[in-house]
Amino acid sequence: MRNKMIASAALVCSAFAVAAAPVAAEAKPKRVLVCENTRKSANNGTLIGAVAGGLLGNAVAAKGVKTEGTVLGAGVGAVAGHQIAKKNAKKNCRYVYR
Repeated sequence: MRNKMIASAALVCSAFAVAAAPVAAEAKPKRVLVCENTRKSANNGTLIGAVAGGLLGNAVAAKGVKTEGTVLGAGVGAVAGHQIAKKNAKKNCRYVYR
């Protein structure tokens, strides 16, 4: 009789230990790095840079090569705008606990 009672108590204690283990593991909050949407920011920077570069390229180009100046300025402006916006978006990262 005593062996059955000890076996029952051991079984109940092991069941509590198994049930409590996942709860204890999930109780800790995790530290997660959250950043602004860098893709959206980079795309907006690309668009703004292309327009500004195209306008500047058209204004600076000589009389006979306005089209080439606009295209070249838009390309350079797009690349520069993309890189600048992507770098600035990465500065807006922070850690949160979840």
